[in-house]
Amino acid sequence: MAAPRSLVMDTGRLMKDEETAAVEDSPTSKKPAGAKLDGRYPLTGWEFTVALSVFLVFTVGLFCIYLTMPAAAEYGKLKLPRSISDLRLLKDDLGTYASIYPTKFILGYCSTYIFMQTFMIPGTIFMSLLAGALFGVKGIFLVVFNATAGASCCFFLSKLIGRPIVLWLWPEKLKLFQAEIAKRGDKLLNYMLFLRITPTLPNLFINLASPIVDIPFHVFFLATVVGLIPASYITVRAGLALGELNSIKDLYDLKTLTVLFLIGSISILPTVLKRKRVYE
Repeated sequence: MAAPRSLVMDTGRLMKDEETAAVEDSPTSKKPAGAKLDGRYPLTGWEFTVALSVFLVFTVGLFCIYLTMPAAAEYGKLKLPRSISDLRLLKDDLGTYASIYPTKFILGYCSTYIFMQTFMIPGTIFMSLLAGALFGVKGIFLVVFNATAGASCCFFLSKLIGRPIVLWLWPEKLKLFQAEIAKRGDKLLNYMLFLRITPTLPNLFINLASPIVDIPFHVFFLATVVGLIPASYITVRAGLALGELNSIKDLYDLKTLTVLFLIGSISILPTVLKRKRVYE
């Protein structure tokens, strides 16, 4: 009689081990803290080749645009701004150039902004401030256009090769995001507007994760165009008073964040009212 009992215990232990292995092998399961440092890369050789090729095409195009600009040698000090002081110097260097060659300046500005947004290069906040400093409130149209174009390029790039990267960097956050998206149904646009207007989730994560959780591009696009307007307006207005700005942290104080959350709450109001009617 001992043999059957032992067999049952061994079988139970084997099933438990298999379940544990299945959980550990799940791509969305939580990895140990050192999992990112095990020497393995999230992209396959083919995916890395595609990403590198797209990056090189963008880089070559950006370089060609720079070479076509007149008197490029006179602007050899140009660089991507990384601080408010860099931005003030850049504004002084580009002010005259932008007024003399507005079309070519805008072409170079848009190409740089979209390139940075597509490949998740930090610093687009400084580009938005620069638009306000050089063009005033009208710069909001330039910022919204570039931010939307760059986010759209990032969306399609992530659709092509982004899944392993997002699963590698944010497995738990992606799982929660997918669960929230599944709840929204026909109110998905309202939810995406709320995320874009408020700093609930980083824009970087939204751009990369949206195609992975099957958010339709037209919903992503509309939410991006409309949802980025409030934050872009705040940034462009700050660019007008660049001399009074000490750091990026000054842009989003408690008052500003409260206003953004109030605006974002309006976007999800239809969903709340619908749920109330259903409950009643």
